[in-house]
Amino acid sequence: MSRPTARVLTLLELLQSGGTRTVAELADRLGVEGRTVRRYVDHLIDLNVPVESVRGRYGGYRLAPGYRLPPLMLGDDEALAVLLGLVAGRRAGLSPAQRTANETASAKIRRVLPRHIARRLDTLLESLAFTDQPGRLDPPDAEILLTVADAVRHRRPLSIRYTDRAGRRGERTLHAYGIVAHAGHWYVTGEDAGIGEDRTLRLDRVADARALPGSFEAPAGVDPARRVVSALATAAYRHAVSLRVYGTVEHVRAHLPATVASLAEHEPAPDRGDRAPDRTAERWLRVELRAERLDWLPPVLAALDRPFVIERPDELRHLVTALADRLASHARQT
Repeated sequence: MSRPTARVLTLLELLQSGGTRTVAELADRLGVEGRTVRRYVDHLIDLNVPVESVRGRYGGYRLAPGYRLPPLMLGDDEALAVLLGLVAGRRAGLSPAQRTANETASAKIRRVLPRHIARRLDTLLESLAFTDQPGRLDPPDAEILLTVADAVRHRRPLSIRYTDRAGRRGERTLHAYGIVAHAGHWYVTGEDAGIGEDRTLRLDRVADARALPGSFEAPAGVDPARRVVSALATAAYRHAVSLRVYGTVEHVRAHLPATVASLAEHEPAPDRGDRAPDRTAERWLRVELRAERLDWLPPVLAALDRPFVIERPDELRHLVTALADRLASHARQT
């Protein structure tokens, strides 16, 4: 939607809230000049919206008494964007009142959707999972997303055209296990039937998707969200990094979450006799991750404020030393 069109619709919403709105007030709310407000009003009048001009000291614009918008009409893309936004919003720490408003808004929209669209959206919501880092979500192509969701729901093979991270394009046959929203992106995880290996693919890189005849069996107890997090943490990148950090799991995870690094005990937790190990105790932990660039890691290690040992690569050791020298140099300045 273009910005002028969005502002015309915002103007209509402001007028619908009731009362007379001055030109200065409308211009301030829309972030435009007064003459632009008048032009937007003319657009509404051209669309047969009865906007009245009120003269006088407190004059401005208002809607004719009794005017109501026609019933809400949403296309597939619009309905998908609205409902997914509402679903994602439920994970944003809403208050009880906000959560109730979210759920009632979802119910109202679903009631007015055509039956075939409602069924497809239900299928998508059944196939969708979120990680702990949903981020701001921009849905991919609606038809691709709904087609993949249908294949997940009915365990149908998919033929997709995909562009990988290196820009290589090709066709794949995918046995999709689930759709996952993570850190602002949408992923589909499943088995690449051509090579018999699991793959996690970004849906915005899928140019085309169509269901194929037949069906497949998904592994028992499959967890698509966990698969995506694990795949992203262990993906092949330019640098393989191995560290030892002395600290608690919670502290290290606060700076290097599971989506970035894998974490394991380098040495067991202290023996406490018959009691269970104290998982909050500091100890040496092994941290492994892969990255295209290393320049972001030295500040993270500094922020950890815990003893650490760089096992590989040597390039990271040089970057950390250079950062330490810069910080020391700055600290000596008066």
